[in-house]
Amino acid sequence: MRMMQRLHYVVLLLVGLLLVGSTQAQTQLVVWHQEQPPHRVERWDRIAAAFNEQHPEYNVQLQVQDWGEVYRRLAAAAAAGREPDIVFVIPDFALTVRGIGLGHPVTGLIARLDAEHTFFDAAVDPYWHQEEYWAVPLYGMIQVLWYRKDIFAEAGITEPPRTWEELVDVARQLTTDDRFGIAVPAGRNLASDQVIYSFMVTAGAQDLFDEECNVVFDTPETAATLALYRDLLEVSPPDATSFAWGEPQALLNAGITAMAVEKGQYLQPFEEESGRPGEDLGMVRIPQPAEGGQEGTIYYSNAAMVLTDDPAKQEAAYAFLEFILDPATYGDFLTAEPGLFIPVTQTGLDAEGLWADPVVSQYREYVEEMIAYSEYGGLFGFTSGIVCEAIAPISQQNLLAQTIQQMVTAGLSPEEAASWGQARMEEAVRGD
Repeated sequence: MRMMQRLHYVVLLLVGLLLVGSTQAQTQLVVWHQEQPPHRVERWDRIAAAFNEQHPEYNVQLQVQDWGEVYRRLAAAAAAGREPDIVFVIPDFALTVRGIGLGHPVTGLIARLDAEHTFFDAAVDPYWHQEEYWAVPLYGMIQVLWYRKDIFAEAGITEPPRTWEELVDVARQLTTDDRFGIAVPAGRNLASDQVIYSFMVTAGAQDLFDEECNVVFDTPETAATLALYRDLLEVSPPDATSFAWGEPQALLNAGITAMAVEKGQYLQPFEEESGRPGEDLGMVRIPQPAEGGQEGTIYYSNAAMVLTDDPAKQEAAYAFLEFILDPATYGDFLTAEPGLFIPVTQTGLDAEGLWADPVVSQYREYVEEMIAYSEYGGLFGFTSGIVCEAIAPISQQNLLAQTIQQMVTAGLSPEEAASWGQARMEEAVRGD
């Protein structure tokens, strides 16, 4: 009996040692992303689990952050030596990350992935700085004008607005005692930055800097855009100064507003939240000035930065990013929010799972249009052919949104607001 007990102990000890050795050999990878809606979280967690199953030597753990807090939280984590191994970024955030001493070039990985998948220039260009690529693009986003076809039909309006002038006129026609023509955000947040900038692009005011990275915000085109925004706020709900992304969508789905400017996340919840058939949701490109206007919208390349110094973790990070962009995985990754996440590679256009998704299939015409429209996209601070590091403090302070608020709360004219914005941006660049 004693011999059997000893043998049992030895077996347990060997098994324990094997398990410990296995755990020690497994490379742990912590990834931060800011896509908080539960269905996005669940889908990406499932993709990470699939990667872990196929690569037992790695263990990827996704952690969800908040766009309103991640700038501060990452700086605090870095100060404590607890930064993640990968963080999802947009171009200005990538500059902020580098500004606090984090991030490693991924130029070699980009070259390898590009040879296999072919990145779109608009996706990779914002991450090229000081002769290196600093992030791997994973998905793009653009904005369009969403509208309720049923509300238009009730009012006898047969065509959506294509120009600024038509947009304001239609919004006024559709504003009644219990309905607003449009809902545009005017809170001090990134949502407001994004919507005002989409209109700035159509006015030819897309450049915040000249080729020497001097601020060039105070222009007639910017003032004209601010005047348009002021007119749209007059036919938006009075609490628009607190709006971010969610409120205009909820109001459009509830039929309280007839139009909104946003990205492709409007597709999936429309029928359930509105109680209307999908055919009642309309989409067109951002209206532009009737004279001197141009096709345009904001375009975001969302990417992943590798922060870890550990060579083993860097290898794991590269493997995980390659796994995401593999067409066998990429369609499932993009359809975590059908229509919102659009491909950043040529092979991604035919990714398995993208066009088979029920929501993408239902609204295929809209998704194809958003992909085509991305050709005309731009992003504030990244349009002059060079990357101006000064965009980081401007974006962190939401100075585009603050400029809008100067018209609403301080009563400045569009011209005065443009001048105010120019001065504040110059102060931000100087670090005042």
